[in-house]
Amino acid sequence: MDSLTQIVLGAAVGEAVLGKKVGNKAVLWGAIAGTIPDLDVLTKLFFDSVTANEMHRGFSHSIVFSLLFAPLFGWLVFKLYKEREGTWKGWTKLFFLSLVTHPLLDAHTTWGTQLFWPLANKISYKNIFVVDPLYTLPFLGFLLLAMYHKQGTVKRARLNNLGLYVSTSYMLLTLIFKGITFKVFADSLKAQNIDYSELETKPTPLNSILWTANVETEHAYLIGYYSLFDSSKEVQFTSFPKNRNLLGTYKNNELIKRLSKLSKGWYTVEKRGEKLYFNDLRFGLLGVASTEKRFVFSYELYEEDGVLMARETAKKTDEVAPMLAELWQRIKGVY
Repeated sequence: MDSLTQIVLGAAVGEAVLGKKVGNKAVLWGAIAGTIPDLDVLTKLFFDSVTANEMHRGFSHSIVFSLLFAPLFGWLVFKLYKEREGTWKGWTKLFFLSLVTHPLLDAHTTWGTQLFWPLANKISYKNIFVVDPLYTLPFLGFLLLAMYHKQGTVKRARLNNLGLYVSTSYMLLTLIFKGITFKVFADSLKAQNIDYSELETKPTPLNSILWTANVETEHAYLIGYYSLFDSSKEVQFTSFPKNRNLLGTYKNNELIKRLSKLSKGWYTVEKRGEKLYFNDLRFGLLGVASTEKRFVFSYELYEEDGVLMARETAKKTDEVAPMLAELWQRIKGVY
């Protein structure tokens, strides 16, 4: 999830664990702990985009990381306050729960998280977008209300807990929406006699009403959209050829293998002019109604001194507003 959401979650967990004893200090350190795993984004300063994306949500988002660093961070904060407030055990518990809930939440997004590093690949339930105001804003509101009340009061604890309950309930609701929309996509594929080998669904940006599906067929991938407000359950799918043949001699290149693993096999190859692109389909298209079909994550493939390289294509900030307008119109449904 986004940084604000992780700050709110960490702060709420900190308050629940140690707020009664240390008040807003628990909120502060819980918020800090909630952001620590995402410091792995700094890898982009030292590594190429492919390597940085491979490392993102890896070790720092694991149970192992939480177990190793919670006692260290807990000890540092315990010493910072010179043993006047809280205990090492209490601060360690705060840091562990604030750290581990970060990847537990991220596991619900499309990117997922390597929770059981180094033993397993990333876990991804794909039931909530990385930024969802309906999850974050009520949660934040209850936390701020709680902080206005005196340390250790029943009302403060109840408001903080209410934020945790409301956010968790919304998360459960998104799982229900995922089940409903998955059936719609599957039924529509069946009605259209489309043979497919795999179907994945996920919410579109900033909401849990409009969902998109990636469908793998023998020679192409299909992408479709369905809003819970649509009057019809017949989904129109757009086809994107796999074009793996365009890789030519690059097919067995180590970089292509890494990109394939990073995209979990969901990719197309595209030629635009003289340039070759590797499109990661997991995060869908830029815009839901744009005539120009471009993917959120796309890598330009090029050679440098005879070595195959990849650079992530830049996002254009001036395209954000039109895309949000498209998204809002599509969320409202097709009648």
